[in-house]
Amino acid sequence: MASGHILVVDDEPDIRSLVQDILQDEGYQVSVAENAAAARELRRQIRPDAILLDIWMPDTDGISLLREWSERGGLSCPVIMISGHGTVETAVEATRLGAYDFVEKPLSLAKLLLTVERALEASRLKRENEGLKRQLPVPLEPIGSSRAMQALRAQLERLAGHDTWLLLSGEAGSGKESLARWLHEKSARRGGPFVTVAPGSIARDHAAQTLFGSEESGAVQLGLLEQANGGSLYLDEVAELDPELQLRLSSTLERRALIRCGGREPVGLDVRVIAASAQDLDALVAAGRFREELYYQLKVVPLAVPALRERIEDVPELLQYYADFFSNRDKLPYRIFPVAVQNRLRNYPWPGNLRELRNLVQRLLILGAAPEVELNEVEQALGGGAPPPRQPLRGDGFDIDYGLPLREAREQFERVYLLRQLQETGGSVGKLAKLVGMERTHLYRKLRDLGVDVKAGARED
Repeated sequence: MASGHILVVDDEPDIRSLVQDILQDEGYQVSVAENAAAARELRRQIRPDAILLDIWMPDTDGISLLREWSERGGLSCPVIMISGHGTVETAVEATRLGAYDFVEKPLSLAKLLLTVERALEASRLKRENEGLKRQLPVPLEPIGSSRAMQALRAQLERLAGHDTWLLLSGEAGSGKESLARWLHEKSARRGGPFVTVAPGSIARDHAAQTLFGSEESGAVQLGLLEQANGGSLYLDEVAELDPELQLRLSSTLERRALIRCGGREPVGLDVRVIAASAQDLDALVAAGRFREELYYQLKVVPLAVPALRERIEDVPELLQYYADFFSNRDKLPYRIFPVAVQNRLRNYPWPGNLRELRNLVQRLLILGAAPEVELNEVEQALGGGAPPPRQPLRGDGFDIDYGLPLREAREQFERVYLLRQLQETGGSVGKLAKLVGMERTHLYRKLRDLGVDVKAGARED
């Protein structure tokens, strides 16, 4: 049975009674109001989960009442307008004020029930999303005084005032999602949801339903794209979408409307798209492994997020930030990072970028006892000390063929380079990933693309 408390506001007694009976038969709790004054009082008393609001009423019309509620603290629940004489201007004004949908008179009871169900589901998802946002750390403003971060911060602040789609490129762990969250919170969409789509974590068999939702026998399941309506959609590692989903996503973004799996009618999509990738999308497009039309849809404004080793002067400031953060959030003992420790960490290559630094600080606060972090703790946490000085590669018999196109020459070098590094790590793919600063999943894909048989002597550790 359905659940939820519905407030029905209509000056026609027959309609109030009919809608009340139908909704109650479906399991909803229903309150009715014959005018704006009664609606104000009931809304104050019962805090409904959804409101059905007639536009034309004798004392105060529904649009005026909707504006009043919207301006006095916002709408706490979805409002569905009922209209027998609606115009385009009325619909536009109600939508601007936050109305969820319209139901026209004479009422179609099937459509009424479906609209109420969708409104309650959208409201539930929004509350859950807001709850998750409260559990997450405050979106991290770009921290650091380096020239690279000053330039990135200035770009993001300009973009916050626009609804432009953007594509963030940068290594894994460089903080792309934190930047996207911060941009969302600075934008006009901050009151809407921030929904992350991580293709690599979605089961392939259910990817379409997860993204686009589904309809079956009147039951509607909202997908991630629809859950982001009115807010921001973050596409993490977008290159991991399979070709079929790339095509469907491109079509959806082009039309600004989606069709649920099993559905027939398009559903409007109002989202700001922020895509991200650690891979070279230009190369993937050239190789035919990423759809060109989707690439240019997402790449309205491209932004490069620097790796931590490219702004190493920001390390002391980041250490201070995360020491404060974990001390406050997790009630861990606060510890000081002295200058010697800061200098050691400024000279560390940070293959895992911000994620690695954050985890290191958390580990040192959990395991350490002294007020100051000591060098030997840091060396142990980093895996036993600084790596030996790197020697240039010699004797590999590798000569660059200057007659090759740049992409082919680069692939030729990458293959020789990774094979040599794989030998140095004794065939350990895990050590190779750390050595070259790549996530293991991306490294496997790179080795496969270069024709390197990782099964022939390679180890997982």
